[in-house]
Amino acid sequence: MSDLIVRVAARGEGVTAGGRHAALAAPGDTLNRDGSVTPGPHRQAPPCRHFPTCGGCQLQHLDEASYARFVTDRVIGGLGGQRLDAPVRAALVSPPRSRRRATLHADVRGGRTTIGFAMAGSHDLVDIVDCPILAPELFALVAPLRAMIPTLGPRRRVDLDLTLCDQGVDLLITGVRADGLAAAEALTAFAQAHRLARLALDGGDGPETRWAPEPATITLGGVAVPLPPGAFLQATCEGEAALVAAVRAAVTGAGTIADLFSGLGTFALSLAPAKVYAAEAARDAILALKASAARAGRMLVTDHRDLYRRPLTPTELSRFDAVVLDPPRAGAHDQVVALAAAAVPVIAYVSCNPASFARDARLLCDGGYRLDWVQPVGQFRWSTHVELAARFSRR
Repeated sequence: MSDLIVRVAARGEGVTAGGRHAALAAPGDTLNRDGSVTPGPHRQAPPCRHFPTCGGCQLQHLDEASYARFVTDRVIGGLGGQRLDAPVRAALVSPPRSRRRATLHADVRGGRTTIGFAMAGSHDLVDIVDCPILAPELFALVAPLRAMIPTLGPRRRVDLDLTLCDQGVDLLITGVRADGLAAAEALTAFAQAHRLARLALDGGDGPETRWAPEPATITLGGVAVPLPPGAFLQATCEGEAALVAAVRAAVTGAGTIADLFSGLGTFALSLAPAKVYAAEAARDAILALKASAARAGRMLVTDHRDLYRRPLTPTELSRFDAVVLDPPRAGAHDQVVALAAAAVPVIAYVSCNPASFARDARLLCDGGYRLDWVQPVGQFRWSTHVELAARFSRR
């Protein structure tokens, strides 16, 4: 018996109408009785030689249309799990070679340095010689880093956080101290030779900047914001633009807006001319936002506040015309419970987890909100990681 693959599940397997699963199958493929798969019209040749061994991507075998459909279906499936229905827009997908932020791993053993992502289901690394998701500026450092990492001392595994900021590539190396003159000189030479915006190390006591010709910044909402080493940033410029556009559309006309889990101000700095209150638990991020907003003359008040331990109360929330909510993957249960009891007219919710978003959306809808629309965003191209923005309004 042969079955047609009709969709791709959340973890990336192809699924038939009867519930049979097949790894690396695309919609339109045929799953045969013996478990083999006959390719269909939506299968493409993976663009990377490391697929599917490398765990950085799970869906390079899907063509453009079926990958975009997977992103949308992840959102629809999350909503369905909570018995919710709303207009779900077509997915906005970032192009290849657009990732401006990534964490690679380096492993030094037997005189050989391996740099790349972990293999699927393993801690072993794939030594990447190509990567169709990374921005070219980031990938250009992989080969030079293979030569430089062993000079930093006898460390087996280190993490390499690469971020493309306004001044170039910001590199944070975690897992080494690089004590001694030789290591210090090697770092300086590497940073100079590759024109890094900044080079920092974290040997366990927090990031220490070793090279920064000028302060590293990231421009958000037209404002240059100081970029703390390792700070969160949307993965692609295109993904950020899609999420910002959705949030702005959701809160159009609001005069006072609360941006909760604001980070460096991706949304807060894009909401002018509204008056914005921004709350964030990460101290470096909120101080960077406060300083940059003041320099730019933005009407923005910042609050160093842990919204998990001390969410805004319904009384505090009801002072705002709109609330922007962008929590971590776990969602924002306690803050959402307070929102459901508040009188905020509009909520723009940004999420990187359709399941936790749907759980929180159920609480808001049970509290009297209507889910007006959802915008899926696929900025982690060819992965199963999906983001979204949504608008809620009081019924």
